[in-house]
Amino acid sequence: MNQDEVKYNLLQIENTELEFSVIFTGKKSNKVNGLYKPDTHEIILHNRNFSKPNELFYTAIHEYTHHKLCEENGGLSSSRVHSPRFWARFHGLLEKAEELELYTIDITDSPELLEITDEIKNSLLPEDGKLVRRLGELLIKARPLCAKAGVRYEDYIDRILCLPRAASTALERCEAYNINPNLGYENMKQVSKIGSSEKRKQAETLFLSQKSPSLVQDFLRTKKSTPVLDKRTVLEREKLRIKKTIISLERRLHLLETELQVLNQTPQAQTHPGAEYER
Repeated sequence: MNQDEVKYNLLQIENTELEFSVIFTGKKSNKVNGLYKPDTHEIILHNRNFSKPNELFYTAIHEYTHHKLCEENGGLSSSRVHSPRFWARFHGLLEKAEELELYTIDITDSPELLEITDEIKNSLLPEDGKLVRRLGELLIKARPLCAKAGVRYEDYIDRILCLPRAASTALERCEAYNINPNLGYENMKQVSKIGSSEKRKQAETLFLSQKSPSLVQDFLRTKKSTPVLDKRTVLEREKLRIKKTIISLERRLHLLETELQVLNQTPQAQTHPGAEYER
């Protein structure tokens, strides 16, 4: 898969009105697999980091998500790079890529990974959820018993059970709201925070249908109407951003020229090669 093919496939997933480029560095990086430059709208991929095209395209979709959010923000980068909105958009684009068979998360070629996955999903997570429900049930029963014994329930949680109060509250909610134990504790905890019983059921259904926590949270988040920006507005905003960048660069250039002027007027001390290292 070359640079042009990556760009073509990204546009198949979701089109963009904001021009961008895909660049292979031809290098290996130990720090990052790729990055997005909002000023130039460049998707940079360290293509030697990947052994398979599928892995490379995953990173390309990640960086393209930054580009899409930049476009939606009028050509400007967001102050918070990996926000909940980012992860929801990223996972949504991954799903579209799977539907178009441009990307796959297929573990069928690894029997050992299949076995581990089966144990986690069909055994450990449900068992974890059942334990959570049982803990919540016992904590609910403990409340009136503490009152009857003249013991503050909070003190019982803090110093007898040594549980964080937030955790004990979440455990009780999971039981009180009858949260599906097949979700596992972390997802059960998220669902238990939802006040509406209808939305709790929707969240459970989404989790059970293989939606990521980010997509579930985004679905449940109160949607604010985002105005669709026309092409003229996008271009005007990009023009303004470039002007600001030019002004900033001109200021920096002026400072550099001033510093160089001062240095040129200052006599330099006579040194011989290697003197700096001999101190």
